[in-house]
Amino acid sequence: MSCSTPSAGATPRAHSGPCAGGGILISLLPMAPDFPADLAEELDVRATRILVEPDHAGMKAIADLVARGQLRPLVDTTLPLREAAQAHERGETNSTTGKIVLSVVA
Repeated sequence: MSCSTPSAGATPRAHSGPCAGGGILISLLPMAPDFPADLAEELDVRATRILVEPDHAGMKAIADLVARGQLRPLVDTTLPLREAAQAHERGETNSTTGKIVLSVVA
């Protein structure tokens, strides 16, 4: 199963690539209440929201899905920590497809 978790301001179509072909578009953020059912059908995806409380059980459930390969993060960009300002600017464009990861080297 391919999944995507859109960030604020992202459109379902922008995240449909990794979810196409029967995948599920999952958002931890509120999706537009008028998410078009015809678009989900056109993209052959199911769109849904989930709410996970930041508690041990909820976080463990997500970790278990990741460990089993049933939930994969979509990474748009990986930047070194020293480029955090650029990462923040990129995130504000609402044009990323996936997460922006800051790499920390010890």
